[in-house]
Amino acid sequence: QVQLVESGGGSAQSGGSLRLSCAASGSYNTNCMGWFRQAPGKEREGVATVRVDLGTTYSESVKGRFTASRDNAKNMLYLEMNSLKPEDTAMYYCAAHYGWGCFLRTDDYAFWGQGTQVTVSS
Repeated sequence: QVQLVESGGGSAQSGGSLRLSCAASGSYNTNCMGWFRQAPGKEREGVATVRVDLGTTYSESVKGRFTASRDNAKNMLYLEMNSLKPEDTAMYYCAAHYGWGCFLRTDDYAFWGQGTQVTVSS
């Protein structure tokens, strides 16, 4: 089992920055960790993934603005969010799985955190 706890959410102005963190505990390094988000009335969507070898994948909507990283020694996952837009407002979730591949598909992920709210005002 893997336990995931997000932190770092909050409010920001359009164009501002926030940094999210996710602490993983309870198991060895998972192959894939990712960030997902869900806005009110919308489906949960993938934002970024980081493989155990530190390779990353981003959704088109955040590419060039967000940077995902992980520290395997500390079992931590991070999301640096810059040039924030009001449409980035959502609950952000950390997720992980042991399986092959590291894609932005919610169904791939077995372990999820409780989420942290990000609100961007114009």
